[in-house]
Amino acid sequence: MIKKNTTVATAETYDVIRRPVITEKAMKSSEHNQVVFLVDLNATKPQIKQAVESVFGVKVTAVNTLRQEGKTKTFRGIKGVRNETKKAIVTLAEGQSIDVTAGI
Repeated sequence: MIKKNTTVATAETYDVIRRPVITEKAMKSSEHNQVVFLVDLNATKPQIKQAVESVFGVKVTAVNTLRQEGKTKTFRGIKGVRNETKKAIVTLAEGQSIDVTAGI
């Protein structure tokens, strides 16, 4: 009997992936079989890979991350601070795709 390597999406995997990034640049990367997600600041690349594979049921070949520090901005004389963010650019296997406009 051959066992399939299946993972079940748990609450922890939903905590890793915050939301998809839907911008013009992110949509352009979908031509190269990539999807961009906003992820938890403490998430590692293996955690992101496992979360995407279990939630969406696709095969991930690579995960690239970037961290954007929060910056101080002034609006109408009031100083504020933007939040720190971490983005994950997930490369999917050939023939795989994720529809980020649909709900999970």
